[in-house]
This record gives sequence, C-alpha cells and structure tokens, in this order.
Amino acid sequence: MSAVDSGSLSQTLLAVLAFVAIVAALPWLVRRMQQRQAIARGGDVSTRVLSAVAVGAHQRVVTVEVGEGAHKTRLVLGVTAQQINCLHVLTTSTPATAPAPAPAADVATFSQAMAVAKTAGPADKAPHVE
Repeated sequence: MSAVDSGSLSQTLLAVLAFVAIVAALPWLVRRMQQRQAIARGGDVSTRVLSAVAVGAHQRVVTVEVGEGAHKTRLVLGVTAQQINCLHVLTTSTPATAPAPAPAADVATFSQAMAVAKTAGPADKAPHVE
C-alpha cells in the first residue's frame, strides 16, 4: 500500500466513526431540546405515565399524571393509532380514604374461631361464629 491509500483509508474510517457518533448522540440531543422547550413554554410541568394496558392490537388504556403539587390530575386515556380519548379524570387534590381497620371484636372472634378450628378434628365441625 502506498502512503496515499493509507491516508485516504484512515480519513474514511474517521468520517464513518464521526457519523456513527452523531447518529448515537442525536436522540439525546432531541430529548434535551424538547425538555428546554417545555420549560420555556410553561415552567416545569410534570407529566408521568403511571400505567399502560394493551386492550387490543393497536389500542391501549393509559393512566397519566399531570401537574405539580396540589394541582395533580390523573387522566385515564384511551389511545389508538388514530386518536386519543379522555376516558376519565381523577383529581388527586383530596387524599384517598383508607379503608377503616377491622374492629377489635371481629379480630378476637376470628382468632377464637381459628383456635376452635385447629383443635376440632376432621369429623368435628367448628361452630359458626357471627
């Protein structure tokens, strides 16, 4: 090989490597630009996809949370290839009510019933406690 051939080969290899590096960095650059545009438009509005369930070949039900702090809203969206429909709106400004704990009397009754069931043989039936 001559010096001209090895020089053009290294130059071509360098150009190919530069092209691969640009193609690899392009998605990161686009994402970064989209984030900057969103901040410039209306501040840092948080949007999160909470869940997505496929209900058909090209249909999904997606739950999305939008907003910040006390103004969070959850949207249940129907997503197809052609359109997006809002199926339901859930506001999260009010905390969800937790189920009430079982009364202590029911717990004691249940533990008593379990104790009777353990001591009763297979032929014996434990009495039904209400």
